[in-house]
Amino acid sequence: MLRINLKLPVGTPGELFQKVASLLGMGEEDFTLIPRKRSVDARETPVFVWTADLVLQDPKKEKQLLKKHGKLLSVAPEETPYVFPPSRSLPAKRPIVVGFGPAGIFCALMLARSGYRPIVLERGDSMESRVEAVDAFFREGKLQTESNLQFGEGGAGAFSDGKLNTLVKDKSFRGYFALEQLVKAGAPEELLWLNKPHVGTDLLRQVIVNLREEIHSLGGEVRFRCRVEELLSEGGRVTGVRLADGTLLESDTVVLAIGHSARDTFRMLRGHGVPMEKKPFSVGVRIEHPQTLIDKAQYGRERGNFPPADYKLVCHTENGRTVYSFCMCPGGEVVAAASDGDGVVTNGMSYHARDDKNANSALLCEIFPRDVGEDLFAGMAFQRELEKAAYRAGGGDHKAPAQRVGDFLENRPTTAFGSIEPTYSRGVTPSDLRTVLPDYVCDALAEALPYFGRKIKGFDTPDGVMTAVESRSTCPVRILRDEGMESFPGLYPIGEGAGYAGGIISAAIDGIKCAETIVTKQNQK
Repeated sequence: MLRINLKLPVGTPGELFQKVASLLGMGEEDFTLIPRKRSVDARETPVFVWTADLVLQDPKKEKQLLKKHGKLLSVAPEETPYVFPPSRSLPAKRPIVVGFGPAGIFCALMLARSGYRPIVLERGDSMESRVEAVDAFFREGKLQTESNLQFGEGGAGAFSDGKLNTLVKDKSFRGYFALEQLVKAGAPEELLWLNKPHVGTDLLRQVIVNLREEIHSLGGEVRFRCRVEELLSEGGRVTGVRLADGTLLESDTVVLAIGHSARDTFRMLRGHGVPMEKKPFSVGVRIEHPQTLIDKAQYGRERGNFPPADYKLVCHTENGRTVYSFCMCPGGEVVAAASDGDGVVTNGMSYHARDDKNANSALLCEIFPRDVGEDLFAGMAFQRELEKAAYRAGGGDHKAPAQRVGDFLENRPTTAFGSIEPTYSRGVTPSDLRTVLPDYVCDALAEALPYFGRKIKGFDTPDGVMTAVESRSTCPVRILRDEGMESFPGLYPIGEGAGYAGGIISAAIDGIKCAETIVTKQNQK
């Protein structure tokens, strides 16, 4: 198999196929083209950067093509695809997976494929009911504390664009394997070759339902509105769980994929002696610009046939904190992500087309354990107080406080917005964000904004909109585990909430690794 690397204005695999055939003087029947990666080089005139593999109908012609087109072609590197370990025996008791976000989904999926018939306990609603609850909250402010943007089938990521790029070093190709499973479940095939793949909230919903249905078809169960109230153990080993309705479920294998917002579950775990530690986290705002501004800054011109531009920004400030962009949503909207009746939480969301008028991103500032107090859950209390402060500043009814960038930098309250219309789903109240966020966070953001404006022209435009508070980017607590992924025998904390992932794919990878571990241990019995 041969590999080709090209910089071209063409953006689809079909266009690429035709261009490669022309460049190599081949007929379209002579080879198959497998796209491997497509990115954008916007340093001068924007072009697509393609990597693709050629499978020739006559492999004997590879040497001839290499000799003739050596500047374009090379021998494709050998890659060993990921293979999940086969199951040689089944456990006496069905494993329990707590939480059905990306870590829980992929752990349960692989256990189900291994014949383990896992029981998944999700405190929120099924996707169908969850979408109704979220829509009702956006329209009418009717918050269901157990079914919202944080809790329910798919986890928080189900309503956050479905961005699937990851910085995890994936030498075992578990991440690519996870992408393949999403495609098999109905996601676009482009996930396998886009440099920064995303599904879009609209498409991801059905993909998650399809994965759930596969788990059911293999004998597993996904039970909704099942909140775990107590962890059961005996002799230092897990024996099961008790649900909020009193139901007892026995198992010697419990996987905790609880996400970053299950604060009550973390408190319950501490009461059972589950080892945890504080860790750094971040808080900040959602910042919005016209998507056309970001496109022109990144491409140097109108976007044309290129995808909506994104960005990634980092600033190390004088007060020793890092300010950075996170969960950037091209062509998206800012959404209400609260899970408490008296708190405001922001997040960002895009549909697959990414065709809304504004771009948004979290703009976050580092928070260190020393900032929040000695208690293990001081970080969670800190987040909660910010969310309540944002609720008060927004005037209630889950409206969010928002401020123009120009007013924020001049340290004056906003009374009216300019050319950029806020998109936050519950509506915004012109405010002074310094009444919501700590001074050191505001100082760091104020230093970072002009710096980012030098990186992306217009980023610090006075009409930019900052909406507070972005408080749930990550969990301020880590559940400790050993090399076998256990906190104590039979208890497996995984994913973002446990402190071992930072996005959908890294959480999926952790879920797959956990299922591997469980199956391997069972095989050794």
